Formats: sequence, structure tokens, C-alpha cells
Amino acid sequence: MVSPADIQEAAAGLRGIATRTSLRYVEALGAHLKLENEQPMGAFKIRGAYNAIRKLPDAARKRGVITFSSGNTARRWPTPPSSSVCAP
Repeated sequence: MVSPADIQEAAAGLRGIATRTSLRYVEALGAHLKLENEQPMGAFKIRGAYNAIRKLPDAARKRGVITFSSGNTARRWPTPPSSSVCAP
């Protein structure tokens, strides 16, 4: 179960990485939508991917992380300037 403390910790870890995005009410749906397409990479995946990698033990991060995506994540990962990519 995800606790409020888990959410606060994840949000703190994303400061400076993820952009605060709009929350808009759509009358036709009767719902609020969180517009994650406003992220610089155009998708919500940065939140989960960055937090997952951030929580890896140092030794695992030093070995590197391989990701696969055919969409927005592939085009923009890694977002932080201190990250690097190795591709054939």
C-alpha cells in the first residue's frame, strides 16, 4: 500500500526533474485530468522511471540501466543533463 509519506518522498525526489502539470476539470467526463503531456518529454513515465532508478542501490546504478521504449520516453530519456546514454 502506498502511504502519504511514500508520495511525499517521491515528489521530493522529483523536484527539478519533473514539471508541475495542470489539473483540469472536463465537464463532459465529470472528472479532473492530470495533463502529464505537459512534461518536457510529453509523457508521465518520467515520474515512475526516475523514481525507480533513483531508488536503486549505488552499485546497481553504477552498472547502468537499460530501458526500452518506442515512444516519448525513448526520445527524451535520459532527461537530467547529468545522465548519459550509450546506443549502437
